[in-house]
Amino acid sequence: MLSARGIRNVCPGRSISPSLRTLQFSGINRPLTRVQPVTSARTAQTNWSKAITQAFSTSSCLRQDTPADSPTPHTPPEEIERVVREAKQRFRDTLPKDYLNKEEYALYERLYGPPLRETTPEDVGIDTHADMGPQPPRPDNEGIVLRELDGGEFEEIAYQIPREEADDASDALQEDELVQTGTEDLIPTAPGYIDLVARNEREYAAMQKLAQDFETAQKKRREAEDEAAAAEEEAHEMNQEHLHLLAPEEEYSQRELSDTRRFHPLSVEGRFYDDLVELVLPRDELITPIRDLLDRTHIDHVKKAAEEAFGGAGLPNSPATPSWNRTGPMKGVGLPADQRHMTEIEADAFIAGSLPPSYATGMSVFKEVRKRIGSDWLQSKLKAGGLSILDAGSGGAGLVAWQEIIRAEWALLKENGQVKGSEPPGKRTVVIGSDRLRHRVKTFLDNTTILPRLPDYEHSGEMRGDHLEAGDKPQPRKSYDVIIASHLFLQEQQDHYRQAILNNLWSLLNPDGGILVIVEKAHPRGFEAVAHARDTILKQFLQPPSGQPEISPESINPAYEREREPGYVIAPCTNQGVCPMYQIPGKSKGRKDFCSFNQRFVRPAFYSRVLGSGQHNQGDVDFSYVAIRRGVAKSSQMTGKEATEAAFKGYEHAEEKPDMLTLPRTVLRPLKRKGHVTLDLCTPEGRLERWTVPKSYSKLAYHDARKSRWGDLWALGAKTRVAREARAGKGPDDGGKRAAQGGKPRRVEIVMGPGGIRADEKNAGRERRKSRNSRKQDLMKELLEAEEAEERLIGKQMEEEVEAELEEDDRQQNRRRRRGRQ
Repeated sequence: MLSARGIRNVCPGRSISPSLRTLQFSGINRPLTRVQPVTSARTAQTNWSKAITQAFSTSSCLRQDTPADSPTPHTPPEEIERVVREAKQRFRDTLPKDYLNKEEYALYERLYGPPLRETTPEDVGIDTHADMGPQPPRPDNEGIVLRELDGGEFEEIAYQIPREEADDASDALQEDELVQTGTEDLIPTAPGYIDLVARNEREYAAMQKLAQDFETAQKKRREAEDEAAAAEEEAHEMNQEHLHLLAPEEEYSQRELSDTRRFHPLSVEGRFYDDLVELVLPRDELITPIRDLLDRTHIDHVKKAAEEAFGGAGLPNSPATPSWNRTGPMKGVGLPADQRHMTEIEADAFIAGSLPPSYATGMSVFKEVRKRIGSDWLQSKLKAGGLSILDAGSGGAGLVAWQEIIRAEWALLKENGQVKGSEPPGKRTVVIGSDRLRHRVKTFLDNTTILPRLPDYEHSGEMRGDHLEAGDKPQPRKSYDVIIASHLFLQEQQDHYRQAILNNLWSLLNPDGGILVIVEKAHPRGFEAVAHARDTILKQFLQPPSGQPEISPESINPAYEREREPGYVIAPCTNQGVCPMYQIPGKSKGRKDFCSFNQRFVRPAFYSRVLGSGQHNQGDVDFSYVAIRRGVAKSSQMTGKEATEAAFKGYEHAEEKPDMLTLPRTVLRPLKRKGHVTLDLCTPEGRLERWTVPKSYSKLAYHDARKSRWGDLWALGAKTRVAREARAGKGPDDGGKRAAQGGKPRRVEIVMGPGGIRADEKNAGRERRKSRNSRKQDLMKELLEAEEAEERLIGKQMEEEVEAELEEDDRQQNRRRRRGRQ
């Protein structure tokens, strides 16, 4: 048996391989032989063997490199032609530098002409298969067992070995065991892409050099991206430090004191945005893990896959709708997170094109919800063991945003000495359908449960009798304090499908103060999906607030009828009735007004490259949302009309602080004119009104109105107000029947004159003008009908002639018979 120390004598001039030297002289004395797990991928790889790796060994005794410029003497022409043809097959119209010698290159030019350029790593697929390298060794404290499946395959199951046992086992091994280990017992590492495709030593050396060049270029690109990200982060930190040096912060906002001193406290508290700086995505929790995952694939391939999945250049069907496509086809997200099957490149396209805007949307919504419900509920939950959150639709971006909110509250509790620990407690769950996407997301989501689909309690064993398809054994019920449902309703076209999703989400929500957040894209169809869900919850699930007229549902499915419970809309609505922009349920044609909001954020470098925007790193995401709380009644007992009247008078000099949920919200950009500002508000009464704040009304109110933004709550009143009608469109296109039913009654006038009696019809519905294609189809139909009628007429005439001829023949035969008898 050949020992490990004897390997030096086999290959003179070469020392022991680095892996064996590490095992022999490192402090960890572990056996050299290690059982490799049997997987289906290795079983299917039929060309894997020891011979492959040994043939491409770097030892001098196994590889005798011959320079390309010094060909072997007396090389036969057949061998030269074979080398040239293999080079053409491998490198196509390119050629690596100094790959062929003079004779081979002359034959190459005579057969194929000169090469176009020098070969790059992309020409031989190194960028695409860069992740096919050998796998790193497993940790010392990790073991593997094999479990046989039904189909005869084996599944790897990893388990952790206690550190004490692993150390004791490694100390018990002696150096003699390493010496006595034979080289035939060593299991070679899995071959890489170059090992599998290279057909000779020359190809192997050339492709290995290209791979090294590719790795060097990738390393330089990562260093450049790291430097750019560090510069952006340093600039942002310097900006924040400059703001903090101006003056300490007040309790109303996170802005600097020099800014808030000039504003009324209620104007600061009612802001939708914390500051004017763009939202910065967390680097360690989101940007760096995604960038590391995308390093395995060339970004151009990810960009192409993202454009195919999200509707083309600019990703119009992603969570962020580009400004130039807001009037285009109003579709949902092209690649949802709960999609069951995804390819490797589609999973990369999802994390590159969907997670950044989804995080910006979730952070903007959660910050507004935190402001309106206050910190008492969150801090009480953290003291009691944490909150549970379910992310359904955003692929984990909502969990990262929520974790940032919870960490801020946890830091406040730690400063006061009320809690201990570095990380806040709680349970996090995300719905991801694809296994490939799940493997990528779990790299940056720690302590997170990943579900392939939403749990269904509507058809569990507890519901037998109401639902015949329920199972025999009831499922263990889960309850979540916060649920964010991103882009789930717009992808469903039928109302009963949306109703089923809403019922399922409501059954998963904690009945003692749980919060449901519904997010869709910012276009009329997305707003209508959110408004439909809001309208359904207010009509079927929640009790009307005190003093408000009860909203009677038009039609409720008896299978889903339930007892109504307290609750209210947190944001963005301050009214608990019908949405003034959604008076008529359903899709509306030509809708101009719809409730939406905007969040600006700093684009990561990979996201900008996927969008094709180059170095432009400023991004915007528009969204429509609603946040509803279950099981807790609204604290204010004011009716909508009373709250609107009080807000119109203003709280500038009020002694008591009003409830922020009784203030109107701006739903459009303020119109700033010389001497006055016009605000388009959605009032607590459920109406759209236009309030005017002139300079003569109040100096402070006029100043705050000029600094207000879209989405802010307004508390300082106004001088005048007028009602504003929502431009909700003309309703669904029903072929002209809507106009005929809602028009004037039809009337017929009978006129008697010298020419006789004539009837004239008044207010008759005008016939809709047909298009050119419709007229052409009608004309072709008339021609075909005329041709068929003519054919029927000709056929009838021919039949009559045949019958006449037959009758004449019968007459002649009868005459002949009579003559014969005579």
